Amino acid sequence: MKVGLEKLESHDGVAVKALLDSRATGLFMDTIFTKEKGFKMEKMKRPLLVKNMDGTVNIEGAITHQVECNMFFKGHVERVRIDICNLGKMEVILGIPWLAAHNPEIDWKKGEVKMTQCPPICVKKKQEGKKEVKKAEKDEDEEVLKELVPKKFWK
Repeated sequence: MKVGLEKLESHDGVAVKALLDSRATGLFMDTIFTKEKGFKMEKMKRPLLVKNMDGTVNIEGAITHQVECNMFFKGHVERVRIDICNLGKMEVILGIPWLAAHNPEIDWKKGEVKMTQCPPICVKKKQEGKKEVKKAEKDEDEEVLKELVPKKFWK
């Protein structure tokens, strides 16, 4: 699905193809894509070991950085933290924590995704065309997501 990602510091946006992947254990952005598009990477407190879909350890090793940005999709707006790693040909992967929290309606035959069951931390664009992004406190976001995402997917 095509999503828009907006850098927090400059408000520059970029359109990207995001893969919905029910086997992925997080939200991921490709390292090269991140650098080419100029996203500000933040060092994580604890590195995160990542394995590829075939079970092998990712060539870049542990995930050490992430990006915080706004994500837009058909009127849906949310603030996301995305882990940075080598994805090969993919630019962004939205995995099971995101899918479980949003529970989107997916019509696989038509290739349509509808965001009808979003958690409270997500917002819709205002009808007059202005964007609105809720900036909740980090603890509030984590508590809301912990209620929505099964414990086995917590990092």
